[in-house]
Amino acid sequence: MKNLKNDIIKFIKDYVANAHAKGVVLGMSGGKDSFIVASLAAKAVGNENVFGIIMPNGNQKDIDDAIFECEFLKIKYSISNIENLYNETVSLTKTALQTDTLSKVTTLNIAPRLRMNLLYSAAATLGYLVANTSNLSERMVGYSTKWGDAVGDFAPLLNLTKTEVEELGLELGLPENFVCKKPADGLTGNTDEEVLGFSYAELDDFIRNGKKGENFEKISRMHNFSSHKRNPIKAFESGRKNHFEN
Repeated sequence: MKNLKNDIIKFIKDYVANAHAKGVVLGMSGGKDSFIVASLAAKAVGNENVFGIIMPNGNQKDIDDAIFECEFLKIKYSISNIENLYNETVSLTKTALQTDTLSKVTTLNIAPRLRMNLLYSAAATLGYLVANTSNLSERMVGYSTKWGDAVGDFAPLLNLTKTEVEELGLELGLPENFVCKKPADGLTGNTDEEVLGFSYAELDDFIRNGKKGENFEKISRMHNFSSHKRNPIKAFESGRKNHFEN
């Protein structure tokens, strides 16, 4: 895990340097993933070059955790409540569709997309890159919002399971109660595992060891249904010459 930590720090440092960027911006949710990515980024480019944005949608019960994490790492941060943007987007969508009701999927995904919009606006102004904070476990079952928290300029944790992410957080010397806290989506008020219907331990055991637990069929179904989130945008193949392609 120590070698892995050092390799990720070098990965971030090299990527930011090669992009000629000045630093890293990321959303700080109060959860372990953003805390760990912020810690890695601070070690890679210096805490003075990391900017965390806390983006509650109205009230956020663990906002104090997000503030603590930023102050623990000594990174710059701000709090931007997206509630008005969220409500306006809901209203505009209803108007566009000439309906009084939106689907649950629609309303859940608006906030993550607004947050990513804010992060990229900040990054463009600062000359920073946006860090993606997703992990492999979430990615394999599509537990993310397309064009929301699923995107970013680079992704330090995307090939690590949730279990491995926790181990990395402990290796970084971050407070155990934050690294091992039960992850929550910040959208429904429930923990990730309550929403998914299975534990990360079971999911990670299949990812790394191929062990099929009692929820394997559900895991497999979610993986198959979410393939569009992992694949690049599907483009029509014209068959015409393109000198930029190898």
